[in-house]
Amino acid sequence: MEEELDDELYDQIESLSEDGNVFVDQDDYIAALKKFKEALALVPEPKTKWEAAFWLYASIGDMYLFLEDYKASAEAFYNALNCPDGQESAFVHLRLGEALFEIDEKEEALDNLLRAYMLEGKELFKDEEEKYYDFLKNNVEGIGENESHVEPEKKGDKPENKWLPPDWNKN
Repeated sequence: MEEELDDELYDQIESLSEDGNVFVDQDDYIAALKKFKEALALVPEPKTKWEAAFWLYASIGDMYLFLEDYKASAEAFYNALNCPDGQESAFVHLRLGEALFEIDEKEEALDNLLRAYMLEGKELFKDEEEKYYDFLKNNVEGIGENESHVEPEKKGDKPENKWLPPDWNKN
């Protein structure tokens, strides 16, 4: 049986995360990043043992991606992969692939973009910049054949933070 964070600690972590999501909605990624890091600091060591660390690392990675600090973003997403259910997260593989693409680590980027594609398919790429899907289909045989065009993300679209479901488990 997996250990769970105690209720009081979990509530503190969740409250800080919700504050972070409010800042994301206001496009204040620096303030959001600060709240997510505050929440992560409350997670006991080893952090990667806890499911809460998964969505916190993913949120941190997203903020760094929005702030165009791609190396820090990749590091956070690598940490998320090492948490419970991290390897099964298409979104984490997608975002990690995007961050790695931007720092010119193309082989690792391709590996993660392909993992994301294999887990959730083309639909996962529909709200992302077109260059990532194009990179994938231009480097992996069979992807993109007989598929309709993926609409690129439009400038000014507000990114979503998809990491703190209200009913998240406490482990």
